[in-house]
Amino acid sequence: MSAFMSVFAHLVGSLADLLQPLFHAGATAAAIVLFTACVRLAVHPLSRAAARGQKARTRLAPQIAELRKKHGKNPERLQKAIMELHTKENVSPLSGCLPSLAQMPAFFLMYHLFSNTRIGGEANELLGHSLFAAPLGDRWFDALGNGGVLGGAGLVYLGLFVIVAAVATFNYRRAKIQMASMPAPAPTATPDGQQLPGLGAMTRMMPLLSFATLFTVAVVPLAAALYVVTSTTWTAAERYFLYRDMYRDADGVGALAASTG
Repeated sequence: MSAFMSVFAHLVGSLADLLQPLFHAGATAAAIVLFTACVRLAVHPLSRAAARGQKARTRLAPQIAELRKKHGKNPERLQKAIMELHTKENVSPLSGCLPSLAQMPAFFLMYHLFSNTRIGGEANELLGHSLFAAPLGDRWFDALGNGGVLGGAGLVYLGLFVIVAAVATFNYRRAKIQMASMPAPAPTATPDGQQLPGLGAMTRMMPLLSFATLFTVAVVPLAAALYVVTSTTWTAAERYFLYRDMYRDADGVGALAASTG
């Protein structure tokens, strides 16, 4: 692991050297953003596959609704029937998780790289780099103790929080639209036909998970926070283009329901 971290540190340092003529003191921060973009570009085929799977599940919604009517009192049979339908249509229920899982190693590498004072037995020189007045190895609480919210480092975090809040609000609206047009992925009743307790509240809370990124940005090193902010912004833009036809159809259904309600 130590040798691998040394290679990764050298990669980030080399990217920073390449970007130094353009970004000067912020070259390492720019290298992190570029590295994140490269990771997301590599994961993009998985995102496209996830989008195809999600659209297929939406297309299968009427058939799944019929299966729920037919096997509503037998959750095991219902689950088996849904899985058989997914297999027949070549749809993977887990495809939507693959893009997030694929990029997790890159995030943890960035986290550990800027959390350790020594890499490969030598001092971690990357910790001396910063984004404006905020060191890349510091956290938001360090910024609060060094100038407060409106100090130099605090303003950097304030800018990141604004970006994250804007992206989370965008994701919240899109998630609600998408959830309204998607069938539930699994049986939602107990064997006696009763609704599972708390399931409705959990479903309503799912779109709010986008705002949890604010907490992540606050507690991880700034370098890892830059990775998170860049990745979530990329995800929002990527999903907008990959799912724009679904959102357009869902918006049209919503508008029709509002006009006839």
